[in-house]
Amino acid sequence: MLEEEYQQRRTLPRRLRKPEPPEAPFDYTLREAVAADLPSVREIYNYYVANSTVTFDEDAMTLAEWRDKFAYLGKLGMPFIVAVSPTQQILGYALVTPWTQKRAYRYTVENSIYLGPAATGKGLGRVLLADLIERSADAGLKQMIAVIADQGADASLALHREFGFRETGRMGRVGFKFDRWLGIVMMQLSLS
Repeated sequence: MLEEEYQQRRTLPRRLRKPEPPEAPFDYTLREAVAADLPSVREIYNYYVANSTVTFDEDAMTLAEWRDKFAYLGKLGMPFIVAVSPTQQILGYALVTPWTQKRAYRYTVENSIYLGPAATGKGLGRVLLADLIERSADAGLKQMIAVIADQGADASLALHREFGFRETGRMGRVGFKFDRWLGIVMMQLSLS
């Protein structure tokens, strides 16, 4: 008997198999981040620092650094939101930061969206970005910039295009992480 025939015989016909249990719904709520969320936010971000090139940071951020960033963004009135499961686990977050410190850029921000590994591929990034755009426009911000790695971030590029971000430029070999050179794709969305 051929291996393929043997494998086919080992598989029960669909009508005799146990039905797959229904997948649990992916429930969450969005809300403004609070200081108590920062340990979870730090854990999510540091996962990407250690395991990917979607951030060019090479050193894990400390809780003190996250507290400083949180206070700074709060002082500026910048949106910082989290997605929270029914059990109050932080599934992901989204925030904007000033594009640069020069005063003339005060209405232009850079976005950041990070999901916990178990929350990827479920549409949560799309929901976070939509909410972040709305909150940023409501805060009087005018331009949103996305700086995306040119390797390994195809989903992020597609998501931003879906929301109307347009590519405004590329820079090659500007970051060096994991013993390789990386570039960036810059995208922009007008909020008004």
